[in-house]
Amino acid sequence: MSIHEELPATARPPTPVTAPARPGVDGGPFPPAPPRPPGQPLPPALPGLPEPPGVPAPPDLPAPPDLPAPPDLPAPPGRLEPRDRCRPPALPEQRSLPHRGDPPLRFVALGDSLTEGVGDPVGRGRRGWAALLAEALGDRTEFANLAVSGALTLDVAERQLPAALDLGPDLVSVLVGVNDTLRGSFDLHAVARRLDTVYAAVTARRAVLLTACLPDPGAMLRLPRALAAPLARRQRGVNEVVHVLSRRYGALHLHAADGEWTTDPAMWSVDRLHPGERGHRTLARAFHGLLADAGLATGSPPGTEPRSPQPARGAGAWWMATRGTAWLARRSVDLLPQLLRLAAAEAGHRTPGSTARLDLEASRAVTSALAGVTPPSAPCP
Repeated sequence: MSIHEELPATARPPTPVTAPARPGVDGGPFPPAPPRPPGQPLPPALPGLPEPPGVPAPPDLPAPPDLPAPPDLPAPPGRLEPRDRCRPPALPEQRSLPHRGDPPLRFVALGDSLTEGVGDPVGRGRRGWAALLAEALGDRTEFANLAVSGALTLDVAERQLPAALDLGPDLVSVLVGVNDTLRGSFDLHAVARRLDTVYAAVTARRAVLLTACLPDPGAMLRLPRALAAPLARRQRGVNEVVHVLSRRYGALHLHAADGEWTTDPAMWSVDRLHPGERGHRTLARAFHGLLADAGLATGSPPGTEPRSPQPARGAGAWWMATRGTAWLARRSVDLLPQLLRLAAAEAGHRTPGSTARLDLEASRAVTSALAGVTPPSAPCP
């Protein structure tokens, strides 16, 4: 019987009947009956009412047939966008950081002068954000800082990475790429390949990976716009690659490319390119927050207040006169000829809207660089 057919009359449920209000009981309009005199017998019980006829259960309806699963639709063709819209491949499960009673936590830092600790001198050496973070992770932390001032992504991939893996790390930080943008041989495709190699090797060991995108050096050095704009495009390209690869490999990523800390003079050392003690402490605290949010760190984060005296006013001019000029001269031998060509191209696009062409070319370069490291198991939707 179809569920839309009418039931027979005998199978219909009886119509409910509403009894009239009883006087004095159901709130009727009459007063209650007088009380029964003592010794008077109770009236006979009313005869029982017949039971209503039973309602037969409807017959079981047949189950609807199983519908076939829809076929898998092929992914439409498309190109890899800078904002990695591809599904990430299956990654090796990252292990948790050791807890109390476990073996010591091995933290290895890779990178350049930022991680080496330039701008945060302690005694005759340097400390930096990574050492401050290691202190906050507990007494059982074994810390190795393999970062070297001036390091490129090539140096990290070929020299620092093998040494780091030999240490069996639980936690690895990789902050590098700014020096690549300051070289005449800058190649975003090569930067992407090297970072992909480093990230893949670290996560394959089930170590927790820390990464960050970094400020534009041209803006930090306050270079003229014609010189700063090409460097800014390079740094944005590197940061975009770091963003995409960090997402792909499940890294804990810190967005440090902009924000109030980049424009606060109290955060930076006299060279304007490296954080001062306050800036290093701010970075260490931010990374500790990422680890804590992921359930990988406990305890108090590093404090942000410096413990060393701040540089005196005019220290920046003294640094530029004594050491900064030599630093710029060393960089200029390699960078200046190409940077002048880039500045000339920038000057040729000063008409309204013409700089968009340079931005588009930079975006295409990022797309091409990421396409070169797209894993085959991550098809774009």
